[in-house]
Amino acid sequence: MMAFFPFFSYSTIPVSLKTLLALFLTIFLYPQAVLNIQDITLSTIVLSVLSEIMFGFVAGLILQIIFGALGLAGEQISFVMGFSMATSIDPMNGVNSPLIGRFLSFIAILLLLIFNGHLLMLKFIALSMGKITLGSFYPHQFVWDYITKSISDMFMLGFILSFPIIALSLLSDVIFGMLMKTMPQFNLLVVGFPIKITISLFVMVVILGSIMYIFKNEFLSALSHLMILL
Repeated sequence: MMAFFPFFSYSTIPVSLKTLLALFLTIFLYPQAVLNIQDITLSTIVLSVLSEIMFGFVAGLILQIIFGALGLAGEQISFVMGFSMATSIDPMNGVNSPLIGRFLSFIAILLLLIFNGHLLMLKFIALSMGKITLGSFYPHQFVWDYITKSISDMFMLGFILSFPIIALSLLSDVIFGMLMKTMPQFNLLVVGFPIKITISLFVMVVILGSIMYIFKNEFLSALSHLMILL
């Protein structure tokens, strides 16, 4: 959970705090764990550890796909606004990301904490302790089918979130092209570029609530689909 789940796996959280939280969860949830190991040998311990790591990876991947769609939308919005080169280190993931993508990611994390998404993830972990015996998890074919479909839907969701800004950007390009044909002295780089950025920022402020509303619904839907792992 500390390695793969959203919010808990972010690099901005100190390792000491992650370790303390993992130790607390281990002690607190241990009475709910279902142990079914007959012979404790080195091979069974290794297989059980790999099974638990696979469980955390698959569950975390299903939830991270939603954040991936939001990041993809941020990259598309940054591209049409001309901010694709304005990248900086994302302290949450430790990689370069566009400014708009970082802004949407911060807002999504705040929304996640507001509707107690972190507590819902903890509730899922607590529920899994009593449903899955130690080392018995194995991702079946329908789990991989769902992940494959979710990854393919991620690109469509990212396009849907950024579509209003992309559409108005294309419309503004058509208008600027008509102006340049009728008025050759019209300098697109000096006049059109700031106007395009202003329009995109205004539209993003208007649709930000809708973007976060869709993100919340998709994240809650992904949390509900985690039950296929149990």
